[in-house]
Amino acid sequence: MSFPCHTFLSGRRLWAAAFLVALASCGGGGGDGGAGFVALPVSTAPTAPEGPTPHHSVSGTVSGLLGTGLVLQNNAGDDLVVAADGSFTFPTSVAKGGAYAVTVKAQPKILTRTCTVSQGSGTMADAAVTDVSVACAAPAARFAHVLNNDSTVSSYPIDAVSGALGTAFNSPTSMLGFPAGIAAHPSGRFVYVAGFSSGAVHAFSADTASGRLSQIGSGVAIPGGSARRIVVDPTGRFAYVAIAGSGSRLLTYAIDQVSGALSFSSSVAVGANPLGLTVDPMGRFVYVTSEIDDNVRAFAIDDTSGSLGAVSLVNTGPAPSPVAVDPAGRFAYVANRNADSLSSYPIDATSGALSAGGVSTVRTGRGPISIATDATGRFVYTADYSDGTVSGFTVDAASGALAPMTPSVVASNVNVPVSIVLDPTGRFVYVVQLGGDTVSVYGIDAMSGALNAKSSSRTGMVPLGIAFSR
Repeated sequence: MSFPCHTFLSGRRLWAAAFLVALASCGGGGGDGGAGFVALPVSTAPTAPEGPTPHHSVSGTVSGLLGTGLVLQNNAGDDLVVAADGSFTFPTSVAKGGAYAVTVKAQPKILTRTCTVSQGSGTMADAAVTDVSVACAAPAARFAHVLNNDSTVSSYPIDAVSGALGTAFNSPTSMLGFPAGIAAHPSGRFVYVAGFSSGAVHAFSADTASGRLSQIGSGVAIPGGSARRIVVDPTGRFAYVAIAGSGSRLLTYAIDQVSGALSFSSSVAVGANPLGLTVDPMGRFVYVTSEIDDNVRAFAIDDTSGSLGAVSLVNTGPAPSPVAVDPAGRFAYVANRNADSLSSYPIDATSGALSAGGVSTVRTGRGPISIATDATGRFVYTADYSDGTVSGFTVDAASGALAPMTPSVVASNVNVPVSIVLDPTGRFVYVVQLGGDTVSVYGIDAMSGALNAKSSSRTGMVPLGIAFSR
């Protein structure tokens, strides 16, 4: 079939491919004088290849971290070690449209902190993810354990909202003798009691469901002297016991991380009648007071063995009893029982030594016997044994200088207080009182630090101290 050439040239609605074929036939190249239809291949322009899929980073911030050991992961890999508060970015980016999921692979070695992730998962869009949040904080206590002079431990569930203690149950104990101090493992799984007259340190496992204590063995012997105080370092690897006697010493015990059992490791000499004992929040230094020698000693902790090396000795006021360290480890507070005063000492961040210069000293109530610092480091409290009060102080964030709150007495009519402790979250203050065999709970005003009475609970006979588990 043949078509006139002008038909192809004037028809605007014909396909371009047919138009090109017709032009070819009109050129006279065909054997039939241009009358034949010749099909030619149609060429099309190549499609431009798509560019590579964009990739974006995943980043965020960490807050509240203490110590080393925190490891984050993204999508169950791409491990990222985080050593301090601040921003972080995973080394491997994620393709647009791909999933990301940030999790905690390993918690910090400081067991008083648990890190949790928020805003950590989703699908990568057109820009980098920058708002992953990792918050490290002290887990709330679920049980309180009160050491009594009648060789018992009274245990209580804690109301998570009010901080009030529930109905007490006595945990089975034996061979405590005349107990001198109680301390909890930072994981909350174990509780330790130092016996003044039993000549032993007793270990207990704490049931995570009920809070009940079960004794581990029959106690570990104290090599000479009588126990005065016991603390556990925040990594949960070592316990330290201050003993008095012909030669006052500070003993180191290694803690089995599975069973909680103690084993004696080493000892160092300290001043006579050591009544104040604490470990800094980073688990690097130990501080112990000597009530008779009027001084406070600092020791560095060997990270492997837990053994102690002397760092500094600072003279204090008369009869220093309790010692405490602020949550950031920048200042140490020592209460001088016979001078009714509280002093603040700057801590050298590298060596742990206390500075005798620039010390801030304020008046307390009569006979300060225990110290507590709030979780923010802005407030300090003393339990004043002789006049039955709790005194409150504010802390200058730069210098550590103390100033009395207004009014300075934040709790009165306290019945012979012997110990003041804050719960791990820093929301409540617990005051153990010899008189009336009670523990009183106070709330903390977040702005002023003032205390407000909430509740009181009966304890066993002559309570001495309190520890928390979770």
